Amino acid sequence: MTQAEGTASSSRPSPGNVAVQAWNRDGGKREPGGDLRILARLWPYVWRRPVDLAAAMFFLLLSATATLSITGGARALVDHGFYSENSEGLDRYFLLLAAIAGVMAVASACRFYFVTKIGERVVADLRKDVYAHLLGLSASWFAQVRVGEAISRLTTDAALIETLVGSSASIALRNVITTLAALVLLAVISPLLTGLLLLMIPAILVPLFALGGRVRRLSTLAQDRVADAAASAAEAIEAREIVQAFGREDFAIARFSGAVDAAFAAAKKRIRARSFMTALLISLIFSGVAGVLWLGARQVVDGAMSHGALAQFVFLAILAASGTAALTEVWGDVQRAAGAARRLVEILDAEPAIRAPANPQSLPDLSRSGGPSGEISFENVHFAYPALEYANETGAEAAPMATRMAALRGVSFRIRPGETVAIVGPSGAGKSTLFKLLLRFYDCDSGGIQLDGVDARAADPREWRRRFAYVSQDSALFSGSAFDNIGFGRAGAGEDAIRSAAARAEALGFVEARDGGLHAPLGDRARALSGGERQRLVIARALVREAPILLLDEATSALDAHNEHLVQKALSEAMDGRTTLVIAHRLATVLRADRILVMEHGRIVEEGRHAELVACDGLYARLASLQFSAE
Repeated sequence: MTQAEGTASSSRPSPGNVAVQAWNRDGGKREPGGDLRILARLWPYVWRRPVDLAAAMFFLLLSATATLSITGGARALVDHGFYSENSEGLDRYFLLLAAIAGVMAVASACRFYFVTKIGERVVADLRKDVYAHLLGLSASWFAQVRVGEAISRLTTDAALIETLVGSSASIALRNVITTLAALVLLAVISPLLTGLLLLMIPAILVPLFALGGRVRRLSTLAQDRVADAAASAAEAIEAREIVQAFGREDFAIARFSGAVDAAFAAAKKRIRARSFMTALLISLIFSGVAGVLWLGARQVVDGAMSHGALAQFVFLAILAASGTAALTEVWGDVQRAAGAARRLVEILDAEPAIRAPANPQSLPDLSRSGGPSGEISFENVHFAYPALEYANETGAEAAPMATRMAALRGVSFRIRPGETVAIVGPSGAGKSTLFKLLLRFYDCDSGGIQLDGVDARAADPREWRRRFAYVSQDSALFSGSAFDNIGFGRAGAGEDAIRSAAARAEALGFVEARDGGLHAPLGDRARALSGGERQRLVIARALVREAPILLLDEATSALDAHNEHLVQKALSEAMDGRTTLVIAHRLATVLRADRILVMEHGRIVEEGRHAELVACDGLYARLASLQFSAE
């Protein structure tokens, strides 16, 4: 593939990048649409809890019925209780009201319990699904999306959905049922007055929908600004040592403060718009109700309506009015939840570029074959990293990126089972790219990569990766103990296996020197350890994996000469019987390799053993003279 071909290929969106392109058109956000059907994507999570859902609906209906029944009890109390010949009749009606209120209280409490439980469960399931999907997305997706933005959606947006499902939805359903039932009862008591009340509905709905769209847009804008603040904080905290080393705390604080102030400004606009909408609707509702009740009072004076009927009408009108007012409040929550749901659905709809085919081809079974495994083949491999689809860092109008930078150009080689191959070359030659393709972080643009005769695209990525143990240069570790970090390399690894791996990596000594030994906490991502100690834990994690192929990316770069010698001995034992690829600049590693691949500008320019390559007086000889002379 020529450079022109590599450039042209950038114009074709790669699988799974469609959602990323839409995400990036305005810096990771989209303008909110007016379609609330996105909330239907939450129904599968609700339906997973049929028993809780049925209980919530039962107690919802029961509490609404009890609320309406109180108005009937009040009418009976006014018309009959107050005119009883003795106090027993009055007491009976008050006891009836108390019993109805008791039922309403119990039903409301049960409704709150089951609805809130459903909301918590829905958001927990949603977060787990989004998190699992994020972990499955390809490196090309994360190359174009800030991690802080994704985490904000996982937390803040999920909380907005929890508010909807666990609270607002219940309030909305309860008020819809109460309002509709109240209107039916109002029509039975006085069709004339009820008709006047119904004439108010258009006056309520018009501003509701007119202002609701603005509230929704401002809600999404506020959520985006919160995500910006979270992303800014995550970047600065993650690189806090760099921030402190360069004395740029004030800059980082000012940057975060600006993002927080922008989020506050956006939230203030939303609050202002929603407050205006609430004030307008409540004024319309209660002004209309007051006028209708004035006419009802006139009917009582004229004898056309009883005192109890008017009392019930007043209670029902208040229920209907307060229910309608509550719906206007809930409408804002629905708008915000719709924006949050859309933002989470964007993640769930993003498809990983690297995924298993419909009928994946299985790799050879190591337990049955009993023979050597780990044969690797590259055949005319071309690869260019995905370019950012849109340049949006400046905040200016997004502009499409034109080209992609080719990382590999026609790379071909074959590694035999059990062979140790060193990969050397200047920075940017494509050494680490080979590892990324082997680990299926990316797939090549053209050519083919095979493992034990199986093409990479034909295999399940997870099964493919089980054949590799990887030691990265950055010593990535997790919060927890040494036992947790080493055991991360192989699920179900026992303490004996973990202890053996730590010993072979020369890590057992400093690990057991800590109080608690293998199980002592190491702090946030084990940053309390030195660079050499962290690297030895990473090597132990690779050793416990017992995979047929080792990928070592500068595996001893953080060790001093003494510890490097010890770890080299451990690695020699680990390499025995395994295929090993080593990216290294240390002479000791390169000298013991069966072969050396020399890379430059994405190509293999030399191949052979150390003495042969030095004798050729080419690129490797120059690198050896510059980098290895001191050793």
